[in-house]
Amino acid sequence: MKYNITYITVFVLLFVSCDKISFLKKKDTVVRDEPIIASVGDVHLYLSDLKDVVPKKIPRKDSIILVKSFINSWAKKQLLLLKAEKNISLVNSNRIDLLVKNYKESLYINGYKENLINQQLDTLISEQEIKDYYTKNKDNFRLNEELLQMKFIYFGKDFLDKKEAIEKFKSDEEEDLEALEYLTINFKDYSLRDSTWVTYDKFLLKIPPFRYYSKEKLLKKSKFIQKEDSLGVYLVAVNNVLKRNDVAPLSYIKNNIKQLILHKRKIELVKEIEKTLINDAIKNNEFKEY
Repeated sequence: MKYNITYITVFVLLFVSCDKISFLKKKDTVVRDEPIIASVGDVHLYLSDLKDVVPKKIPRKDSIILVKSFINSWAKKQLLLLKAEKNISLVNSNRIDLLVKNYKESLYINGYKENLINQQLDTLISEQEIKDYYTKNKDNFRLNEELLQMKFIYFGKDFLDKKEAIEKFKSDEEEDLEALEYLTINFKDYSLRDSTWVTYDKFLLKIPPFRYYSKEKLLKKSKFIQKEDSLGVYLVAVNNVLKRNDVAPLSYIKNNIKQLILHKRKIELVKEIEKTLINDAIKNNEFKEY
């Protein structure tokens, strides 16, 4: 059995002499032919248990500190568990056993359901289904923050084609937008298609100078705004704005709607699985009511 040299070194430093290295006795149900580095009662901590404790390529001194800390934490946990087991009342012990039993059963049941869901759930969602869901539930999609549709470019102050970029940016012609896209290699950042919705907070993170710009002015349609900082120039055009409590646009919440539809399908599928399970059990005489 091979061990990382770091762990071996730490082990030797912590447990100097070989006579301090013990091995698993007959009390343990599984024989692990490897060094034990700490024990609490009949519970042992093995050298291999440290394999994920010490990151690779760290100083030996730091390795020792990490290992000592881990051993102390392990010992505290085992000692507390040992004391708890000795002092817990029969009532509390039975209650804990019941909780463990219920939790184990839940893990089995949920795991089985999840497996069936993965096998049977229809995950294909049509565009029409998304639109229908959105139309029927619009009031549930009210915004709690402002959204903007905007385009912007950011270039350095030494950018040679500044005048051309500004002219193309102001234009509504598709050919000018395409021409502007050829210049993007020289931009520090940009977003030329204004169909994407972004939150006001994300907008400020993207374009820092606007943190000092009037929010009321910014949350209005604007064909052209120019701002500068110490590093460059920002050109911004706000195409559309949605305020708090407005209905969120479909494009912005499309993925959320997909998840909602899938969740609804899961619930319906689980109900169908449970119904079938009961009916089959009754049919096969596996379930009886008295």
